[in-house]
Formats: sequence, structure tokens, C-alpha cells
Amino acid sequence: MEVINALGRRKSAVARVYLSAGKGNITINGTPIDEYFKEETLKYIVNQPLNLTGTVANFDIKANIDGGGVKGQAEALRLAISRALCKVDEEAYRPVLKSNGFLTRDAREVERKKPGRPGARKRFQFSKR
Repeated sequence: MEVINALGRRKSAVARVYLSAGKGNITINGTPIDEYFKEETLKYIVNQPLNLTGTVANFDIKANIDGGGVKGQAEALRLAISRALCKVDEEAYRPVLKSNGFLTRDAREVERKKPGRPGARKRFQFSKR
């Protein structure tokens, strides 16, 4: 099996994934997943597509993640892994991943701050006199 690459984005985080046949090792920016993501919930988010398709021990994953916070990075990585699995076997994995919403890019971004205001939508306190 050749190396399959895919891209995932969430907020300002970008994850590039390289999927190859292996024993289930996940390496992020050159470090193991246990060192990169300390929280169990973030590791769970990353492993969701693998657990759902039953391919935890079938593939080795190397990922480069840039930008964003830890939660955005984990969700970007989940999308990238889901897209890579679809490239491996479209008929087997796509219906399961799509029904769980792992192939949909969450497009919500932070709204920019407007001039003359303290935030994106907030206004300074109104004073009549």
C-alpha cells in the first residue's frame, strides 16, 4: 500500500496526514500522540474515525499540524484521518464516517473585531446624556 495523504482544517488549524499500512502508531509533528495531546478527550477525538471503522491497528499515521489551539488541531486531525480513510476504501468507510459527521468541515471561524467597537459585535455602553 502506498502512502495516502489528506488535509483537514478547523478554525485556524491545518492538519496534513500521511496514512500508510502499519501497526497503529500515530505521530504528530515528530512526537507520539500521547505526548502531543495530554488530555484523553483530545486523543479520543483523534481516534474516533479509526475506532468507528475498526482500523485502529491497521494504519500508521504521520501528521503535520500547524496553527490554532489544541481542540481545533484535534478536530482538524480527525477530519484529515477521515478523508484519508475514504481514499483507502470508499465503499466500506465513507457511509459510516459520513453518517457520524466526520467528513463535514466545520466552517465556523472567529468573527473579526470591527473598528470603533470593543469586539466583533459588542458595543460600548450607551449614554443618553
